[in-house]
Amino acid sequence: MRAVVAVLLFVTAAHAALWGLFQEKQQAPDFRGILPSVSYAPFEGTAHPDVDNIPTVEKIRADLKKLSTITRAIRLYSSTGGVELVPPIAAEFGLKVTVGAWIDKNVDRNEREIDAAINLARRNSNVIGVVVGNETIYRGEQKVDDLIELIKRVKKAVNVPVTTGEIWNIWRDFPQLAYSVDFIAAHVLPYWENFTDKQAVDQAVAMFQLLRDQFPGKRIVIAEFGWPSAGYNLRNAVPGPFEQASVLRNFVARAEAIGMDYNIVEAIDQPWKFFEGGVGPYWGILNAAREPKFSWTGPIVNPDYWKLATIAVLVGILMSLPILGLAQPTVLQSLTLSAAANGIGAWAATVFAYWAGHYFVFGSAFALTLGLILLVPLVLIAMARIEEIAAIAFGRKPRRLLAKGAAVAADGAHPKVSIHIPAYFEPPEMLKQTLDAVSRLDYPNFECVVIINNTPDPAFWQPIQDHCRALGERFKFINAEKVEGFKAGALRIAMERTDADAEIIGIIDADYVVEPDWLKDLVPVFADPRVGLVQAPQDHRDGDRSLMHYIMNGEYAGFFDIGMVQRNEANAIIVHGTMCLIRRAAMDMAGGWAGDTICEDTDLGLAILEHGWLTHYTNHRYGHGLLPDTYEAFKKQRHRWAYGGFQIVKKHWRRFLPGASRLTPDQKREYSLGWLNWLGAESIGVLVAILNLIWVPIVAFADIAIPDRILTLPIIAAFVVSLLHFVILYRLRVPVKWGQMLGAMVAAMSVQWTVSRAVANGLITEHLAFARTSKGGLSRMSIEFQAFWEAVIGVLLLAGAVVLVVTNSFKEVREIYIFAAVLVLESLPFLSAVAIAILESSRLNSFAFWRDTGIRTAELIGLRPVAMPTVVGTSQPVASEIHPEAS
Repeated sequence: MRAVVAVLLFVTAAHAALWGLFQEKQQAPDFRGILPSVSYAPFEGTAHPDVDNIPTVEKIRADLKKLSTITRAIRLYSSTGGVELVPPIAAEFGLKVTVGAWIDKNVDRNEREIDAAINLARRNSNVIGVVVGNETIYRGEQKVDDLIELIKRVKKAVNVPVTTGEIWNIWRDFPQLAYSVDFIAAHVLPYWENFTDKQAVDQAVAMFQLLRDQFPGKRIVIAEFGWPSAGYNLRNAVPGPFEQASVLRNFVARAEAIGMDYNIVEAIDQPWKFFEGGVGPYWGILNAAREPKFSWTGPIVNPDYWKLATIAVLVGILMSLPILGLAQPTVLQSLTLSAAANGIGAWAATVFAYWAGHYFVFGSAFALTLGLILLVPLVLIAMARIEEIAAIAFGRKPRRLLAKGAAVAADGAHPKVSIHIPAYFEPPEMLKQTLDAVSRLDYPNFECVVIINNTPDPAFWQPIQDHCRALGERFKFINAEKVEGFKAGALRIAMERTDADAEIIGIIDADYVVEPDWLKDLVPVFADPRVGLVQAPQDHRDGDRSLMHYIMNGEYAGFFDIGMVQRNEANAIIVHGTMCLIRRAAMDMAGGWAGDTICEDTDLGLAILEHGWLTHYTNHRYGHGLLPDTYEAFKKQRHRWAYGGFQIVKKHWRRFLPGASRLTPDQKREYSLGWLNWLGAESIGVLVAILNLIWVPIVAFADIAIPDRILTLPIIAAFVVSLLHFVILYRLRVPVKWGQMLGAMVAAMSVQWTVSRAVANGLITEHLAFARTSKGGLSRMSIEFQAFWEAVIGVLLLAGAVVLVVTNSFKEVREIYIFAAVLVLESLPFLSAVAIAILESSRLNSFAFWRDTGIRTAELIGLRPVAMPTVVGTSQPVASEIHPEAS
């Protein structure tokens, strides 16, 4: 434990040191003077000024009192809607005012604005100019000649200079506009022109000089210059707090040095401007709380940096504490887990910084909150998978795993075992193989109860009845009609026919061929009276039927060689109703087979654990069954498992509460994380994919609410963790080749939609009919395409990614590219289902095709000689004369 504590302290210290090492500091010229002018809008909040954002005298007075310490003048953009209150209040603090008249296509409003601006200029001695219109020509809302007429009208009515505010190139391209004003009010905003923060000041100075050269003798004012502190990049222009501080300090230094008249846009952040490309709210030198965003002197630093570092380290420590509860973790295991926990802490600090540093309307706040809520289980799942990687790669070897032959029966100790085989419309020849294997068991004291339920066709049950008679009195045959409760109902009937002296109940599926030493090796484990259940893994003997069956078999193996082995260490295995031995007393205590779920085996296993019994697991294969015949059957089986699992969650969750059962904390944890890792991960994956799909047109065409990296990068990280989890654990635990492992990965992803549908069914229904998994070759492929909805969603996700990339080709917003990448990743599970459905019906699914292709390829490239027929005399060759290799 001391070593573990030392590791946690080391990682925590390293984490804190990294925050110190990577603290960003930038140098920029100091500015200790007073700014000549800043743009001011007396609004706050996210409501639009044209609707219900009316400023009050008190708020304006508080704003101007603060601004009077940093600027000599302010520029306004309107003269109505409460803005007319500003000039007289500004006079109280010695502030000069450049009045603005907002001009657009609304003639009546334009008249009101002009009249109000004229009145303000006449009545307030601190008004030093009037700006008629703001980027009106650029927006196409007035013609140049019409705007000139408005300017002339105002010039005649006031005694202060009159101009209009336009982007620098408008002045360049329309010189008649420049000749009609008293001074040129040019807007130079390098962000919108694809200049980097390093190029911004040079761009402004260059445009200032361009206008001076074009209009010699004319007063030139850079009426808008600024840089946003947050939002999204526009091609090479990247907003940010450091970028804003550096650009403005460098600009002011250059402007003061060359005698430039300028106005900084803007004084205070305006959250209501969320529609301006994501950066609209963030141009202020003060935030919406009227606090400075940066210092004008000294190094440029994040004033909240160490607060964020503290949050990151504290969350990292909190997330690391569960490591102390692990059973004898190794140093490398602890190091891996603590590093991951501190990574979560760093992300949490980033989320906090984003939340504190951005403004939200209801829609964006809702989207961010929903995204974070969905990310919480995703992060927990990723952490659980990292823990499993650490435990298997760096932890101690399994200590509870039963090795073959480890338990030896005491002399004469052979408790009676009753083997139950339920069957429903099973192929008779397949079931006969199962019975024959049972008859060969190397164990002296057992019986076998075969119960065929709800199968009225004698072609299915008559041969089995005859075969049981032939095998002898150990084999009991039951043909039960109108059985309720699905498989559990049949097994309850089997229990009624079980010998009274049977102490252990064995369960095998109708397709399983057991090894002779199954009982001989595992029954001795029950010598410990605390043991209630012993489980052996499922495996299959027909994995070579086709390529699809080959990868399906690899997918099953992962659960039994990885998950079950790890859960066994916490005495928290999942019972899967075949190759299972259950103490009869434990079964009776747990209430026997319940028919209220369609996964009666897992339900019973959990009930046994809730009563405090020990369970054991071996990963040695003591039996081999058959794989589902088709991909449709594979999906139906997974749907049944997932739906039954959700039923079990609803049935048992109260027993996970403190004192409600004898479950240990480790058992509760394993089951909770297991449900979250399977049912939750698949369902959340589908839900997030569909929500993202809905969000695509909003991002692509409405140009708002782009998902930030704090939401999208964790999805990519979780995918990478899942990929590493699969590959690493398969290579360490599952004895399959690389090709089968990759195929198993595709098969595992392909059932995401199926599992999520099962969870959705579980939310809205209490019971679904038990669906038998077709095995033994009786079922045939459906003519319906078995991945239709997966194909629809997968194609839509890919199309959405393409739309995002195409519509982003001009702005090149990085967050949109990341979002597109997320959509591509989210499409993979859906496309995996499509790939398997196509594979199933193609020649590629046949191993013979691949063998023949390999032979032909080898012959074509000369690695294998082409077999030629042997000709005898002039007679034609016969089939027997063809070399075998040519076949």
